Amino acid sequence: MPSLHNSTPAMAQCYDTPEGVDIRGRYDPEFAAILTRDALAFVAGLQREFRGAVRYAMERRREAQRRYDAGELPRFDPSTRFVREGEWACAPVPPAIADRTVEITGPADPRKMVINALNSGAKVFMADFEDALAPTWENLMRGQVNLRDAVAGTISFRDAARGGRVYKLDERTAKLFVRPRGWHLPEAHVLIDGEPAIGCLVDFGLYFFHSHAAFRAGQGAGFGPFFYLPKMEHSREARIWNGVFERAEMVAGIERGSIRATVLVETLPAVFQMDEILHELRDHSAGLNCGRWDYIFSYVKTFRAHPDRLLPDRALVGMAQHFMRSYSHLLIRTCHRRRVHAMGGMAAQIPIKDDAAANEAALELVRGDKLREVRAGHDGTWAAHPGLIPAIREVFEGHLGGKPNQIDAAAPVDAITEEDLIQPPRGARTVEGLRLNTRVGVQYLAAWLGGSGSVPLYNLMEDAATAEISRVQNWQWLHHGAVLDAGGVAVRATPELLAHVVEEEMARVQEEVGADRFRRGRYKEAGRIFIRQCVAPELDDFLTLDAYGLIVVHHPRGAASKL
Repeated sequence: MPSLHNSTPAMAQCYDTPEGVDIRGRYDPEFAAILTRDALAFVAGLQREFRGAVRYAMERRREAQRRYDAGELPRFDPSTRFVREGEWACAPVPPAIADRTVEITGPADPRKMVINALNSGAKVFMADFEDALAPTWENLMRGQVNLRDAVAGTISFRDAARGGRVYKLDERTAKLFVRPRGWHLPEAHVLIDGEPAIGCLVDFGLYFFHSHAAFRAGQGAGFGPFFYLPKMEHSREARIWNGVFERAEMVAGIERGSIRATVLVETLPAVFQMDEILHELRDHSAGLNCGRWDYIFSYVKTFRAHPDRLLPDRALVGMAQHFMRSYSHLLIRTCHRRRVHAMGGMAAQIPIKDDAAANEAALELVRGDKLREVRAGHDGTWAAHPGLIPAIREVFEGHLGGKPNQIDAAAPVDAITEEDLIQPPRGARTVEGLRLNTRVGVQYLAAWLGGSGSVPLYNLMEDAATAEISRVQNWQWLHHGAVLDAGGVAVRATPELLAHVVEEEMARVQEEVGADRFRRGRYKEAGRIFIRQCVAPELDDFLTLDAYGLIVVHHPRGAASKL
């Protein structure tokens, strides 16, 4: 764990914690209503029951990466062929979430954003504790307060900046899904038996404990709560989640199979485990989703030692690339064979308010992408901004013809092979691509260090996946000495070239954001971290894990801070 900051106590207030649990985050009465003794005991019980399995799964991830580094390629597991070829189905789709044609995503905080997303007209709102949320103590706890109030129907927000305008829920709202963090991320503000809690068990446990009854009585119509599960690489990780769900259902005294979860297939190893993942979660499954931006990041990370698999400029790595198209098509076939939703990827565009022509061009790109998805067989898709929802809904509803989904559609029978799923992408590698990676990566990381995980950059809503793709692609090009096109001149990617690019791009960022904002922000710190990551001899697994210690603030037990 990186070194942590400490804060001087201001007053002796403390959370009521069960034995073995220590809260090192700031005391706040609102947070205390979430961090109750019983809720913390529930989270601690999950941690104690499943931490051994999580440690084992993380070690198996590292073992697999060592094999890939030695030249092995990802493949379907011969030992689970019976699962892939067997005739079985997941539990029937709950009626409350049969129609998921348009889903909007966003962080669990700020509060106004949660209200607007629930009122957006989307069928589902995925409230995020993962890539769209910088995991500061304040963000995480305010997010828990927001979701508790949203499920209760009492959430509201008075916006002083808009003359005291009050935001509250409409009569009809999107169905709420919640995305906890991945298995690899700790929660350093919550210590259980002297060690940081597993972040996703904190996210899941607190939300479930406070909201399962109200959710099932309302939004879920007897089912729920509903979740999205990120960053899994193997079915053994899905097995842990299934155990968590069963344990939670037992403690709450609710029917087995009440909880449902959609798994994001956003790592290269997971695409070879889709049947197995669904099989492990078959009583709790709500399908799979194409997490395509993190999938590209994972492709680079998995093949970090393979110089024959260098990515072109990331702008060229879209769904038209053979390995991406194959992944999407296999996900659709797998889900529909197992009778669950196959969800499409993110449309990250945000409205361009001051340029009608550019805005319409962006919307046309979104329409084309979503038409490709629905024609391929996807049952729904993601949007990052409410302004995209009408256009996306029109595309999906126009194709589905009144049906809530196309789970019943006949699947193509042509085989998708292991080679299809790992075929190297084609396209140019350019110095301009290196520049864009650097400019976007540094700006995102600066915002993340400042507490923002969902960041508008160049008319796109970016989350942590953007920074991850940017830094691993830069690392890949430098590590393998890729030849880049510099306006018709071939240059080799070197640390010296990157240093020159960073200097120029930092100056450009300062000009774009303004000298005062640049000085007050954490741009220079972000630049140093980004460079270190790009030139490191070994590729770090996650940028956000490396930088996490910089946003953790420990308060002595029994103390609150002056905020």
